[in-house]
Amino acid sequence: MTPVLQVFARAPVAGACKTRLIPALGAAGAASLQENLVRRTLATAAQWRGATAGATVQLWCAPASTHPFFADCARAFGVALRDQADGGLGARMWLALVDALRDGRTPVLVGTDCPWLDAAAIGALFAALARAECAAIPALDGGYVAIGLARAVPELFAGVDWGSARVMAQTRARARRARAVLHAATPLPDVDVPGDLARLRADPALAPLVPAAMTA
Repeated sequence: MTPVLQVFARAPVAGACKTRLIPALGAAGAASLQENLVRRTLATAAQWRGATAGATVQLWCAPASTHPFFADCARAFGVALRDQADGGLGARMWLALVDALRDGRTPVLVGTDCPWLDAAAIGALFAALARAECAAIPALDGGYVAIGLARAVPELFAGVDWGSARVMAQTRARARRARAVLHAATPLPDVDVPGDLARLRADPALAPLVPAAMTA
């Protein structure tokens, strides 16, 4: 099965993205950070694709792939645009993953909140799927920044409390109940709430992602 990296992203619309960061950055600043994070993730995805035979990258868009930002990303990074389905996060992720599996491909799905994710970590996750039904990179806050499937495990996302600190633990429990092996890589930080911004600013390689208004 050929590997496909599915990047889930929201358009950088002020007031409609990174809303938990608006108190620290303002609506425009949060949208600027979102744009930078999406571009960073797609650059990493392109690096992984360039080193992986037969690999493809899909950008799964919300609210719709018709937003001009996504068209620009498609041109800049050579990614295929797809629309996220309606419904909750778990349902949207599941439909994307199953779409790839039905097409004979091995999918790994990533968000755009972890600029520390690199091409090597993505490659290692795909490699883990050769010996496990599921593979994930946990986030330090209890969620995860990436998850992949070697086969469909319908129970995996059922009843998960998305956005909580219980996401990874609940996903592990559901994998055990489904008798599916879940490989968990080393956890990585992500950027969701104001308290996460200090780590981002402290990393010399990633500090430029922070909007100028915040660093001024």
